[in-house]
Amino acid sequence: MHVLATAGHVDHGKSTLVRALTGMEPDRWAEERRRGMTIDLGFAWTTTPRNETVAFVDVPGHERFVPNMLAGVGPVPAALMVVAADEGWMPQSAEHLAALDALGVRHGLLVVTRSDLADPGAAIAQARAKLAGTTLAGAEPLAVSAPTGAGLDDLWAAIDRLVRRLSTPDGNAPVRLWIDRAFTIKGAGTVVTGTLGAGTIRVGDEFRLGDETVRVRGLQTLGETRTEVTAVSRVAVNLRGTGKDRAARGAALLTPDRFRFTELIDVRVHGDPARELPATLTLHIGSAAVPARVRPLGPDTARLRLSHPLPLRLGDRALVRDPGRRHIAGGVTVLDVTPPGLSRRGAAAARAAELAGVTGTPDLAAELGRRLLVHRDDLTTMGVPIDRAPVAGEWFADPAHWASLAARLPGEVARYRSEHPLEPGIPLEALRHRMELPDRALVEALVRPPLTIRSGRVAGAGHEAVPAELRDAVDKAFAGKGPFIAPEAYDLADLGLGARQLAAAVRAGLLVQLAPNVVLRSDAPARAAKALREISQPFTLSEARKALGTTRRVAVPLLELLDRKGLTTRQADDRRTVTADADPQ
Repeated sequence: MHVLATAGHVDHGKSTLVRALTGMEPDRWAEERRRGMTIDLGFAWTTTPRNETVAFVDVPGHERFVPNMLAGVGPVPAALMVVAADEGWMPQSAEHLAALDALGVRHGLLVVTRSDLADPGAAIAQARAKLAGTTLAGAEPLAVSAPTGAGLDDLWAAIDRLVRRLSTPDGNAPVRLWIDRAFTIKGAGTVVTGTLGAGTIRVGDEFRLGDETVRVRGLQTLGETRTEVTAVSRVAVNLRGTGKDRAARGAALLTPDRFRFTELIDVRVHGDPARELPATLTLHIGSAAVPARVRPLGPDTARLRLSHPLPLRLGDRALVRDPGRRHIAGGVTVLDVTPPGLSRRGAAAARAAELAGVTGTPDLAAELGRRLLVHRDDLTTMGVPIDRAPVAGEWFADPAHWASLAARLPGEVARYRSEHPLEPGIPLEALRHRMELPDRALVEALVRPPLTIRSGRVAGAGHEAVPAELRDAVDKAFAGKGPFIAPEAYDLADLGLGARQLAAAVRAGLLVQLAPNVVLRSDAPARAAKALREISQPFTLSEARKALGTTRRVAVPLLELLDRKGLTTRQADDRRTVTADADPQ
């Protein structure tokens, strides 16, 4: 299917032309038919002589209904620019053309109607001059008369040529169906309609509608019930899970997790200079119309703060209109849907310089060059195609930035080592903060030999070395003492061996911790097992204490340690036996 929109001044015969082409009445409301003027969007369809299905979105031409017209034109890829031969170019002709130009509609026909009432030559010449310099410059002109049928065959042939030039949409793309109508059918529930520009909708599919999840209960296109509809199509979707009030014009059915709602965007302006834009405009995209505050950045770039969030992606084309002056200020291309803050002096000018080279075409390399590190979910919702593997987890990095991080990391590890000589490396979380990285997985991916990760810490070769001051303090603590005599806490403190130093000595293999403030040389357990093997078995705590020449303060936790190591076995009467096959080492 191909979808075309009409455009042109009020009462220039747009609806009459659609009626003549399709045999259908596009005006849905009795008020429209009574007044002979389209107020809201109308729809009709037929097949071309070459058996191509074409649907027409008939838009109102009166200036009071320009927002309705924009809701119909927004999602449509091609248009018929309609001008009456007996009136020629008129004010709404100009505004509709400005809208098509702003939205970047490049495919269309110039159709001069009522050619039975006046020579169409003058109107054609005038209209072609107006189209020059716009996206519809060079649109093929055709003169027709709907009442007499003159020129309709030529128009059909031109429509056939036009639709063959339209690009084939991606049926696998995520769905963003801008809703242009919503109503309730008794026994069916809520039905929404729109122009499906990309993707495929199937019965049973789930979509997001605002903050709700809705399910497709039924589908129709051009009056026929379907189980599946692929773009481009006019489609009616029967929804389960929402009411009509939540599915108003301007809302959108969205493939879950594929679009980002944003109320702050940076755009390139195609039209009026950015600095001449009024402080408040209305942004039109799809069928949505949202007030926006404007902050100019550069000659052709601006920041828009929307009155409420919209599901936007990089490269989206929209238009901005000044409703007070009834003036279309131009088209905009979305350059960023997550722009940085502009709080510092000169930030706007710096941002304009950064955006100067942004094309608006989603590109992974370009986005990584600007953002340095991006998560897959953010790339997906921004609409950026992914053509490479992540550097870690679901993270993608600019190659130069990733290389600089890898070069910086050993220095951060070494700096932490110098600041904390007693610790066995820097904790991964501390290193993440130092490197200003959003995820620990990135840190882990950057650790390369000779650095290693042990017990949640990153350490280098230097971390195995025991500081000389620590080794000297330990030697002094045990100088002149038997192998099973533990230094007193105050002696340890006098030597600078606090909790952190003792823990470091334990990790370094200099000491074994029996209890708080009770430490022995690291070979003490093996030596104790060897000494206890020489006395009568089984033995009591008191006998063990005497054999080892130590105090109860040391003997109790030392024997408990030997039990845990399997070097001794404790019996029911609290006596112990040295395990026969125990390895005292």
